Amino acid sequence: MHKFLRSIGFSGIRNNQDVEVLLKRIVENPSEKRRVQTEENLNLWEIRGEVAPGMGIAIFGEIGEDGNFHREFYYPYLRSSDLSSAADCSIQRHTEKETYAGLLDEYRVGISLIFFLENLSEYRKMKRDYDFHKIGGANLTGLATSGKVLLPLRKTAKQVELSRVAARDRNDLIEAAKNGDEDAMETLTIEDIDLYSKITRRMMKEDIYSIVETCFMPCGIECDQYSVIGEIKNVAMKKNSMTGEDVYDLTVESSDLTFHVGIAKMDLLGEPEIGRRFKGQIWMQGFVQFT
Repeated sequence: MHKFLRSIGFSGIRNNQDVEVLLKRIVENPSEKRRVQTEENLNLWEIRGEVAPGMGIAIFGEIGEDGNFHREFYYPYLRSSDLSSAADCSIQRHTEKETYAGLLDEYRVGISLIFFLENLSEYRKMKRDYDFHKIGGANLTGLATSGKVLLPLRKTAKQVELSRVAARDRNDLIEAAKNGDEDAMETLTIEDIDLYSKITRRMMKEDIYSIVETCFMPCGIECDQYSVIGEIKNVAMKKNSMTGEDVYDLTVESSDLTFHVGIAKMDLLGEPEIGRRFKGQIWMQGFVQFT
């Protein structure tokens, strides 16, 4: 049973028998069906069951000689129409099954950002035809099983602008350091030492969440899961058409990176509003745009 089914409004799924009933219902009444011929006599079928606009379950498998659909794997998904990153991106296959991960060299978050490739049938078709296109960007989304709403930090317009300028300057330094600039490496090292000293002094008198405005860091042993703290830029409510459960679609900005987070209303502690902050652990997905 997929851990993040509850993130799109399936909190009532308790065991594998419930999952089988749900997936069988989607296969019999799909909202979208797509076939990709991977080999001469082998076809991959993608079946989607959309339970709300841009949200649902994707099922992949084959049609056997008996004419029946044989499932290989499935996953819940949330799609976004907002471009999150235009950084250099590479795609690699997972070991266990023919799913793929994308890797973004994203300076803004300070790490190589890894996500689960959501439009993998499109990529597999391109791979079969040796018809590779340049990657123009990625629309990132995350699914969360729990989260909290934090109060915002009070900042003046001047402080906000200074933070943006400082972030842009740091990104330029990181890019220069990656290209071998020793002066940039030395400047970044000194800045990190100063930042550590400043945080240590402030922690003696202030709460940690008044110091750490945003956070984006790997969490756990799976490389596409992250612990994030980010400012809520927009709040949308979606209703699962099968269960009637409400799901929040939050537009979150963390470390100057904008993405969407899907979380069931019952799993979010607090009332999300624009300007407040979201804190939680997410499973990152990405819809890659091929040019």
